Amino acid sequence: MVLTVNWPERFADLKREIMAATPDYERRLTESWNDLLQELDERTTEIADEGPNYIPQVHFQYLDTLVPEQLDDIRRKGSIVIHGVVEEGEAASWKTALDDFIKANPHVKGFPEQDKQLFFLYWTRAQVQARAHPNILKVSTWLNNLYRAKTGNKMEGVDLDVPLVYADRFRIRHPGVQCDVHPPHVDGGSIERWEDNNFRRYFADILSGNWRQHDPYELEGRLDAHASLCRRPGQATVFRTFQGWLAMSETAPTQGTLKVFPDVPLSNAYIILRPFFRPTVPLDSKDILDPKSWVFDISTPDFPGIQFRNGGWVDLRPTPDLHPHLRLHDTMTSVPKVNPGDLIFWHCDVVHSVEQEHTGSRDFADLIGQCPVMYIPVVPKTPQNTAYVKRQAETFLAGTNPPDFASDGTGPLYIGLGVDTDVIQPISRIAMGLPVVVA
Repeated sequence: MVLTVNWPERFADLKREIMAATPDYERRLTESWNDLLQELDERTTEIADEGPNYIPQVHFQYLDTLVPEQLDDIRRKGSIVIHGVVEEGEAASWKTALDDFIKANPHVKGFPEQDKQLFFLYWTRAQVQARAHPNILKVSTWLNNLYRAKTGNKMEGVDLDVPLVYADRFRIRHPGVQCDVHPPHVDGGSIERWEDNNFRRYFADILSGNWRQHDPYELEGRLDAHASLCRRPGQATVFRTFQGWLAMSETAPTQGTLKVFPDVPLSNAYIILRPFFRPTVPLDSKDILDPKSWVFDISTPDFPGIQFRNGGWVDLRPTPDLHPHLRLHDTMTSVPKVNPGDLIFWHCDVVHSVEQEHTGSRDFADLIGQCPVMYIPVVPKTPQNTAYVKRQAETFLAGTNPPDFASDGTGPLYIGLGVDTDVIQPISRIAMGLPVVVA
């Protein structure tokens, strides 16, 4: 179903402003769009045929042995499963600790309220210990170094070898069907991708008709991009190179796991160009995928997929109707089976969702039935990120919500939160923004 949106006329002005920077823009973007649609036709078929096997997998101990061709494959697909990062018993013990925390604090906040599965908790001891784990921080460093700056450009205050911690929540998914709780979406900004000058620079090659030159791992333009112009609660204000899940149980496709569109250059190019083209046939037409059924048009203010909620433009949700060439029904790919201590990561621009149905056991004492995961994103040292982590450290020590998450204003009410002494190793204390104790 396509919802009617009252787009502000300034969005049409924005389209014209963007195109004014490109000579002969209609011809160049139309040629680029047609080339992109042909590439999408081939790649989406490949993705649909391969399924979960399309997602790269590697064991933690072999990360540093991957050859350039493997690294390029990971960069293009934008998603990876890294096995064996944390010992299985230790990861499973964190799930037990989270259960104990919830029992000791029955007033914890979560969603949905009547059957809590996403918990608005940030500083439980298990979460603090997981984020501070040296292997997880090593993986973060490895992932950060998939990014790069343009040759010869020094990025002041940026160090990809120094991982930082971004406190987020955890989820314990129950079996059953949950329609559209987490449909396909992209984190890290919505209309800001076009409206913010810095963010737009990150997509400059796409917007000038050279989508094949777009590098999703180029740092310039991304570091100082404003991903939350309307400053909604829960919108990250830091630059996360990758989003991540730490598995605390065995989880496989059909058991409520993550789904991704595994080609970040293609999805970026399509989503960014889509507002500049409109179909000349109905959206349900059999010819909707034909490039001849689309024309360049910047006369309208619509930006398909952008959501308006709570007084602001807040989400970017590609849909099968509005973004037909992504073939989301076929290409949203479940990640392969994981065990406790495995981590799943996806590039900050990857279209991702959660399986609507979880067919696991309904015995809530069964870890497979619960699908417990911690959100552990990857955050490099940058001026913006460093400033945030410093503020975040203050909330950790106080036991209150991190800066990006709304506070209930009641102060620390939970028993068993993590404390400063739970973070021991220097790399962990630096990542948390805490002072390093010199012996």
